[in-house]
Amino acid sequence: MSYEKVVQASNLIVGTKQTVRALKSGHVVEVYVALDADPRITDSIIFTANELNVPVIKVDSMKKLGRACGIDVGATTVAIIQ
Repeated sequence: MSYEKVVQASNLIVGTKQTVRALKSGHVVEVYVALDADPRITDSIIFTANELNVPVIKVDSMKKLGRACGIDVGATTVAIIQ
C-alpha cells in the first residue's frame, strides 16, 4: 500500500469528523482509509466519498497512515484537500 502521496501532501485533513466535513464542503481530492479501522466508522466515509465521486484509497494500517501524516497515533481516515 502506498503512503507516499500522504507524506508529500501539504494540505491534509486527519480524522473522521474533519474528513466528512471537508467532503461535504467539496474540497477533497482523495480520501485514504485504513483497512484495520472499525468498518462502522469507515463505511460512512467511503459511502460519502463515493456519492461525491471522490477517489478512495485503502491502506493497510492506521498506525502507518498516522505516521505518514506526521502524528504519533493511528489515523482512521485522511483527506487530501485542494
